[in-house]
Amino acid sequence: MRSMARMAWVVSILAIAGGALAAETTTGKIPVTTKSEEARALYLKGRDLAEKLRATDAHKLFVDAAAKDKDFASAQLAIANSAGSAQEFFDAEARAVAAAGKVSETERLVILAQEAGTKGQVAKQKELLDKLVALVPQDERAHNLLGAYLFAQQDWAGSVAEYQKAIAINPNFSQPYNQMGYAYRFMDKFPESEAAFKKYIELIPDDPNPYDSYAELQMKMGRFEESIKSYQKALSIDPNFVASYVGIANDNMFLGRGDAARAALAKLTSVARNDGEKRQALFWSAQTYLHEGKPDQALAEIKKQAAIAEASKDLANLGGDHNFMGQILLDSGKPAEAAAEFKTQLDLIDKAEVPADVKAANHRNRNFDLARVALAQKDLATAKKLAATYAKDVGQKKIPFEVRQSHELDGLIAFEEKKYDAAVAAFEQANQQDPRVLYHTALALQGKGDLQRARATAVKAADFNALGGNYGFIRNKAKELVAKLSS
Repeated sequence: MRSMARMAWVVSILAIAGGALAAETTTGKIPVTTKSEEARALYLKGRDLAEKLRATDAHKLFVDAAAKDKDFASAQLAIANSAGSAQEFFDAEARAVAAAGKVSETERLVILAQEAGTKGQVAKQKELLDKLVALVPQDERAHNLLGAYLFAQQDWAGSVAEYQKAIAINPNFSQPYNQMGYAYRFMDKFPESEAAFKKYIELIPDDPNPYDSYAELQMKMGRFEESIKSYQKALSIDPNFVASYVGIANDNMFLGRGDAARAALAKLTSVARNDGEKRQALFWSAQTYLHEGKPDQALAEIKKQAAIAEASKDLANLGGDHNFMGQILLDSGKPAEAAAEFKTQLDLIDKAEVPADVKAANHRNRNFDLARVALAQKDLATAKKLAATYAKDVGQKKIPFEVRQSHELDGLIAFEEKKYDAAVAAFEQANQQDPRVLYHTALALQGKGDLQRARATAVKAADFNALGGNYGFIRNKAKELVAKLSS
């Protein structure tokens, strides 16, 4: 299953309010501060499920735990991280922050670190996590959380180092093996990745996620039929493990079996337990249509997804839906319509009950979207102006994801100006886990006449073989480029 970068339920031992700080110093672990032993038991049971990526199963336990102790900050944080909607996430995280003054120092650091991450304050987040690890260097979950932070920044080697510290403390703690598998995969170290996932399976063979994670590696390596069998193994253990339906759908899509892909997603819809799971089925159904070059059908699926968010008044997710509609329209050669969707997104986010920093990030990143609109309209002057504004804003915040997007935008502008060397240099500083970036890099290499590297990069984009929001936009184009460069 997907990375655990935002998970923050890292507390681990029993303690009661008032004795929490002492427990930290005597045990070297992060306490669980609650006035209710019943709440503690529910929380710990939920945490075990959550660490095995069974978030929906865990969610009710966290909600029940919080109901028994309104000041149970760690339970509120866990509710946020297992939430089925964006609004529920923000509301629960806010409750955790409000209760953070009533728990131990280390629990407070966990909560405030997540809050900093939500607000895009990555330097502050790192500072808080470093302090956490320094206070409890023998807590495996503290190292796991720092590893997740580094993973999210694409510091794969750094994340592996933290995960190895976690398992050195507790060799039976399964979650770091999962994350190491992904980190090695992103470094193209497939043998190491496979070894990590097999160890993960060995530790918890009766849980679905190890087989699901291994299936993603098999997918990445082009072993689609094997991957489907691994996903089916996960579902034989837990028929409600939604990620495996998504994986089977993608394997079938990569094999050119769009109807089979959508059949898998229809099964997901039939077992969906909340709005979040229903929305997943629709999102990935839209992706299957994008892979088939059918943007109108893709838009129809995202509109159904948006209707779910609208019905529940989840304005944050609804805004994201309109952004994705804009991406589809932009890729379809309809930049003016795309710009209208981007505006709708911003209007919705401004009305949503989310932190001010989240709203600011949406305003900031709108310049990235509108610059791409301007490029599609051949308005280079406007694109360059928006890119300069975006680069300035991003430079102040220093959020790695946005920094990489700024480089991507610089590359697109340089390519439009036929400055191919500059374009390649910019793209190489953009997100190398985004197949769209790889595709544009291949085009720039072709433009500068480096046909051998262009073909190799185009192959990498075409055969990306992973779950990704931009893959459907470029997969067929990349395959056509490979064919052209091979002739």
